[in-house]
Amino acid sequence: MRVMIVLLFSALVNVATMNNAQGKEKVIAANNLYPQIKMETSMGVIIVELDRVKAPIAVNNFLHYVISTEYNNTIFHRVIEDFVVQGGGYDSDFVPKKEGKPIFNESGNGLKNSFGSIAMARQNNPHSSIRQFFFNVGENTSLDPGRRWGYTVFGSVTFGEDVLEKMAASKTDFHEGQGWPDVPLEPIILIKATLMPEDYLHLQ
Repeated sequence: MRVMIVLLFSALVNVATMNNAQGKEKVIAANNLYPQIKMETSMGVIIVELDRVKAPIAVNNFLHYVISTEYNNTIFHRVIEDFVVQGGGYDSDFVPKKEGKPIFNESGNGLKNSFGSIAMARQNNPHSSIRQFFFNVGENTSLDPGRRWGYTVFGSVTFGEDVLEKMAASKTDFHEGQGWPDVPLEPIILIKATLMPEDYLHLQ
């Protein structure tokens, strides 16, 4: 019983520490509850609307990488049809990009890992998301929280679902150099990610 109490206290301290550190970060576009990001990719344009009401930590974290141009010229390195298109962590030579601190898991916010949503990638530790993200290209209920932590959804695609579908259909193979499966044979590049004005309306 004493061990369980100690472990619980330790977990609460860790969460409080993370929240305190995140609270000191500058809030990007603080008055915009639903920031829009324009992603210019090698396969076309995708517009994503972020949900700061449901996922304030993940949205602010993502915006920091956007406005610092850290997502520009990165690749979508993991593509699994009917599952996910993942990127944000490597350049075209598979060199890891600079990482900040991990953020608190917000997967219990009510947003679902359904087709067209954008979510934070993570490792087994539920609070290990840093900069990598993925688009759900299937109805991935297994990634939603239940008795365990899920994967934090923080927005959805409002334009460019056809582009996302093309990405998901890309041919992939095992990458010998990295030792990874599901790597696109033809690199899919996120050329530029831009935070758009609050009143932005994308015209085809």
